[in-house]
Amino acid sequence: QVQFVESGGGLVQPGGSLRLSCEASGSIPSIYPLGWFRQAPGKQRELVASITRGGGTTYGDSVKGRFTISTDNTRSTVFLQMNSLKPEDTAVYYCNTLFRTASWGQGTQVTVSS
Repeated sequence: QVQFVESGGGLVQPGGSLRLSCEASGSIPSIYPLGWFRQAPGKQRELVASITRGGGTTYGDSVKGRFTISTDNTRSTVFLQMNSLKPEDTAVYYCNTLFRTASWGQGTQVTVSS
């Protein structure tokens, strides 16, 4: 059973940066491909970025060029580096397998506001 714990969120001013972490436990190879998702109040959860076991990445149009998804050497922790943050990036951020096969974690709140 794969489980995820997200961390690293917080309050940041527009233009600022944050790095989110997603720590996985269980069968690590099975977490890939993995996605970072976000859900803003009143909106559906959306895919932000994804990464394959081989390191291939994809990004949503709204974050392309600003966000970077990566892993550590063990491939059990996946990061989301978020730069040039905008108020519309405010949301709870979650990680899961790309096909959402694991239970959702608590997520981590990102608030972009001056």
